[in-house]
Amino acid sequence: MVTVVTSYAGANADIIESQITEPLEKSINGIPDIRTITSTSSVGRSMIIVEFNINADLEGSANDVRDKVSQALRSLPQDIDAPPVVSKADANNEFILLLAVQSKTMGLLELSDYAENVLLNRFQTIPEVSAVNIFGQKRSSMRIWIYPSKLDAYHLSFNDVTSVLKKENVEIPSGKIYGNTTELTIKAIGNLTTEKEFADLIIRESAEGIVRLSDVAKVELGPENYEQSWKLNGLNGVGLAVIPQPGANYILNSTNKCNFFRGDKD
Repeated sequence: MVTVVTSYAGANADIIESQITEPLEKSINGIPDIRTITSTSSVGRSMIIVEFNINADLEGSANDVRDKVSQALRSLPQDIDAPPVVSKADANNEFILLLAVQSKTMGLLELSDYAENVLLNRFQTIPEVSAVNIFGQKRSSMRIWIYPSKLDAYHLSFNDVTSVLKKENVEIPSGKIYGNTTELTIKAIGNLTTEKEFADLIIRESAEGIVRLSDVAKVELGPENYEQSWKLNGLNGVGLAVIPQPGANYILNSTNKCNFFRGDKD
């Protein structure tokens, strides 16, 4: 089996199905040796399970799914949480190893970044490992806290703020400049990355003056999700669950080694 999991925070099940699940299913459907395709669309999450014929090469089939999913990215909403995750097993399979990443000196944002960009990649390269799930992860996100009373004072609405964010916080192709002997590609940096860049966004400009985002909202860099946390022995941390491929040998050969840091990363 190969699973495709996509997260889209805040979207209801109907939006998940029409804008994510169905486009991905249409793209995946043409892959050879598919036996069944089942999908689940719930609030904020889409999961597609692709079952292949018994004689199909699981590794090659998973690569085919990854290629089709990559091609379908253009048709998905641009503000999804992250690109779809393709794994070579049922996403509901039991893990065989659970590791805790904890520190007395590092915050959860730093631990999450270390677990995702360092440890996750190393575990996924171990032979016969299908996927590695992360628990308690805190991704960095720009948090915008709107003050309704200030919006009313400036005669603005929430839609005014969201429309400016969608229009200004985007990076699109900017074309080329041609000369007699040169050809230069223009790169316009449109994605906003700092609190100040978001705070200085102009919401409205008129004869009465300029209203910026900082005038009607508080902008701060913080965790993407405050609703979930993970602890071990009372200490916050990030968990890594290692899921094997179907039929894998749980006892790894001694030649399959992987080097990791031991102890807290101070």
